[in-house]
Amino acid sequence: MKARERLVRRLSTVRALLAHPGTPWLPRVLLGAALVYLVSPIDLIPDFIPVLGFLDDLLIVGGLVALALALVPADVKAECGRGSPVGGSRRGQIP
Repeated sequence: MKARERLVRRLSTVRALLAHPGTPWLPRVLLGAALVYLVSPIDLIPDFIPVLGFLDDLLIVGGLVALALALVPADVKAECGRGSPVGGSRRGQIP
């Protein structure tokens, strides 16, 4: 599977997790914080500094997303990962 397809599948799964009524509030807040940090013009290390500017974005956003996914119950992940009708379309799997 290509990297682009995996990314699209995971993004659609995260979207399904956000829409699922069984997802606790803390993972929703963490995913929202990751999105806000990603689009915010304020960074811990400015992006114009080579490598380090983008590395902090990758570590912070990746860490928030990983923590949020770890806090989602396994049954909710399985339901969203196998293509349940939450949101009306097929969803990707979370490894």
